[in-house]
Amino acid sequence: MGSGWSSEEEEERQPLLGPGLGPAPGASRRGREAAAVLPAAGPGPGRVYGRRWLVLLLFSLLAFAQGLVWNTWGPIQNSARQAYGFSGWDIALLVLWGPIGFLPCFAFMWLLDKRGLRVTVLLTSFLMVLGTGLRCTPVSDLTIKRRLIHGGQILNGLAGPTVMNAAPFLSTTWFSAGERATATAIASMLSYLGGACAFLVGPLVVPAPNGTSPLLAAESSRAHIKGRIETVLYAEFGVVCLIFSATLAYFPSRPPLPPSVAAASQRLSYRRSFCRLLSNLRFLMIALAYAIPLGVFAGWSGVLDLILTPVHVSQVDAGWIGFWSIVGGCVVGIAMARFADFIRGMLKLILLLLFSGATLSSTWFTLTCLNSITHLPLTTVTLYASCILLGVFLNSSVPIFFELFVETVYPVPEGITCGVVTFLSNMFMGVLLFFVTFYHTVLGLKAHITTTQLAAAAVLDPADTDT
Repeated sequence: MGSGWSSEEEEERQPLLGPGLGPAPGASRRGREAAAVLPAAGPGPGRVYGRRWLVLLLFSLLAFAQGLVWNTWGPIQNSARQAYGFSGWDIALLVLWGPIGFLPCFAFMWLLDKRGLRVTVLLTSFLMVLGTGLRCTPVSDLTIKRRLIHGGQILNGLAGPTVMNAAPFLSTTWFSAGERATATAIASMLSYLGGACAFLVGPLVVPAPNGTSPLLAAESSRAHIKGRIETVLYAEFGVVCLIFSATLAYFPSRPPLPPSVAAASQRLSYRRSFCRLLSNLRFLMIALAYAIPLGVFAGWSGVLDLILTPVHVSQVDAGWIGFWSIVGGCVVGIAMARFADFIRGMLKLILLLLFSGATLSSTWFTLTCLNSITHLPLTTVTLYASCILLGVFLNSSVPIFFELFVETVYPVPEGITCGVVTFLSNMFMGVLLFFVTFYHTVLGLKAHITTTQLAAAAVLDPADTDT
């Protein structure tokens, strides 16, 4: 990225830039500008390597593990309270360490831009090993144990900037133009899928305490619950160690030859990139349209059990609702990204349709939960359907947004572009989690209708774009 292509890499560009090479009439802005910047040379459309799928797999597994570790405590908050003496503030703070970990986001963006994927990913996976290991430290004092768990969540939160920002960078570096959106979707959605699996693994492995799941009351002693939670923590530690070992063994920064003109093109410097982003009103509008609803939804999902407890939803049911809402969004998001790989010029229309559906779903969910006022029936079917549809519409927009960001501000490096928007997203997540600790019965139920309507208004900005 940027000045990272050395003189040796300049030679690698030559076969890609022949007289016949250039974007097709319908090509994206990224392809047109890259072809305009680079000189003509020998023939050849670029080269892709089969190992790109291994690189994508390793990065996606790392993102999956980071999301899984981040969302460990929200789905089992009732059990964690009994086993470790956590308060409602502790549960919210354990989730809040995720967005707080984005505070050094710009340092990770600089590292990605200057040192490449391998160094950044290795540092990220090492932080996750330290964090998950810290949570497993065997101590009998509950006060010390709670502090170790908080420390582990902080270190895992510091891994967030890489797994959330680097997906477009990886897809541009390793994949051809016809595969970029799909690769971005897979790499970015796996982090959400990890958070979704936490909704499934936690409540199924860890029994709920007495009063929220009577069927398990006989075996739900504090010692038993604590033992099952520690089983989950050790399993997550083992998974993270395996991923770190695989990444250490093989994770190259880039292929020997770039796969496309855009991958070989010169990018703006770190300082000029920020100037370009902050002066681009269209980018800032799209960034807010992404950051507000996705940040609020991510924080809301992390404390879903805490929010739904006042309407008498069990820990297991809240886990299944969170799981299917995120899994549905991941599946639809990858399908939409594959569709976008073949049809350019429709990204804005796709986002408008998705946010319209999200607005209707959040309205339905809010009115259903406020049944004491609206007198609408609060049933398992309506709760599942409205929440799952909300997750599908919002989460499936993530890869589309990432492609739109990169297209809008090219030649700003992908890692810097997505770093800025995910930083904004985590800022809104942190604001929600801070207030939801004190007012979760109100904010948790009403936040989505407002944020999705604001986001839809931002996407409806009349400024035209060729993407």
